[in-house]
Amino acid sequence: MEMSPELVGDALTRLRRAQGQLSGVISMIEDGEDCAATLTQLAAVSRALDRAGFKIVASGMRHCQAARERGDEPPMTEAELEKLFLALS
Repeated sequence: MEMSPELVGDALTRLRRAQGQLSGVISMIEDGEDCAATLTQLAAVSRALDRAGFKIVASGMRHCQAARERGDEPPMTEAELEKLFLALS
């Protein structure tokens, strides 16, 4: 299934935000900042990436369901979507 900004929507926004957070974590490490604060920010980046992934899978599920409802062949099977979902957990 090809991804487009329209399909992934909010996930793209989340990924851009996570990209900025990750840059901040890298700067914190390079600047020798506090370990606990750095790890807290790294955990936030990790959660943001996870949520973006789940958003993408959810969008794919909606896209496939809409295709089925129109009588079209969905671009991915339920098993393929499940495999992607489980890869995130």
